[in-house]
Amino acid sequence: MIEGKHIILGICGGIAAYKSVYLLRLLIKAGAEVQVVITPSGKEFITPVTLSSLSGKPVISEFFTANTGSWNSHVDLGLWADAMIIAPATASTIGKMANGVADNMLVTTYLSAKCPVFVAPAMDLDMFAHPSTKRNLELLKSYGNHIIEPASGELASHLVGKGRMEEPENIVKAIEEYFSTSDDLNGVRVLITAGPTYERIDPVRFIGNYSSGKMGFALAEECARRGAKVTLITGPVALKCKNKNIYRIDVESAKEMLAEVEKAYVDSKVAIMCAAVADYCVENRAESKIKREGNDVPVIKLQKNPDIAATIGAKKEKGQILVGFALETDNELSNAKAKILKKNLDFIVLNSLRDKDAGFGTDTNKITIIDSAGAEKVYGLKSKAEVAKDIIDEIAERIAK
Repeated sequence: MIEGKHIILGICGGIAAYKSVYLLRLLIKAGAEVQVVITPSGKEFITPVTLSSLSGKPVISEFFTANTGSWNSHVDLGLWADAMIIAPATASTIGKMANGVADNMLVTTYLSAKCPVFVAPAMDLDMFAHPSTKRNLELLKSYGNHIIEPASGELASHLVGKGRMEEPENIVKAIEEYFSTSDDLNGVRVLITAGPTYERIDPVRFIGNYSSGKMGFALAEECARRGAKVTLITGPVALKCKNKNIYRIDVESAKEMLAEVEKAYVDSKVAIMCAAVADYCVENRAESKIKREGNDVPVIKLQKNPDIAATIGAKKEKGQILVGFALETDNELSNAKAKILKKNLDFIVLNSLRDKDAGFGTDTNKITIIDSAGAEKVYGLKSKAEVAKDIIDEIAERIAK
């Protein structure tokens, strides 16, 4: 699965750097083209001569080549790579990556990378268990990075605990598994809605909600990564698309979103209704700004917005897959199951605002997938990028069937 792939192997200064030699050899043997980027302290543990001999490329460590002054472009490296692996990843480098401290070639390359990034931590057990390390790893997960958990065993300190870098064979396996799903949606047309909708009260005020759009954008990125042709219809958000294969349409209100959804749904194999659409709009919307001075408190009359998922669910044809979302605060399961029938969904993704670090505005989510037969799959708290993978795996499985 990695034959012909361009891979950056980042090596930090830790005793586990000796394992990176074996990892590099396995990547080369699998047919990958590997560029090693090593931190200055990494060279204290393993020599560039050894790494260069195996990779067939000069090892990059500094921004400039000392004897010629030529510039090593982190931007070009970031565009070249199909994947970046940082193994071993020390606590120091993890902290720099999480917080954008670009003081060496490895971290600068990471910040420029457009490809998936795999991080294999390696450190003593107390360092790995420290709250700062845990926080930094969670930040990296929220950015969409893939953390390859360390193993437990005897460490360089001769203590026993979690902190050993995962074995090279297992790191390669994780990367191969990632690329094995990279084209399972090749050519599939996917429609995704994301973000909130805004319903105007007057030209400067609106009814809305706290949706950031992060979950919908994560779904769009995951679908595009796996080869889908994605149409993303989003309400007002501050997010940007990373994958060039995502066609983005910006809307404001529920009615505007419905109009775009109906046009895109005709040619879509899959539709994922992730947007937090306002249930109501303002019936007596003011055409000019409502003034406080000299006026009574305004009475705002509301009317129901169209139910976008139910509208297209009524038009769903054989072979189309329709996925809904349910964000609930009480009676979660019963409310979600009722929506499956009402909207003619294939399955619904349930999350609850009662779950800590799930729902609006967070970088993580905790979901339950419920299908039309009532079967439930419960998932733990994960980054929204990882949650998106779980949801798209469910869709890909249905398409394969």
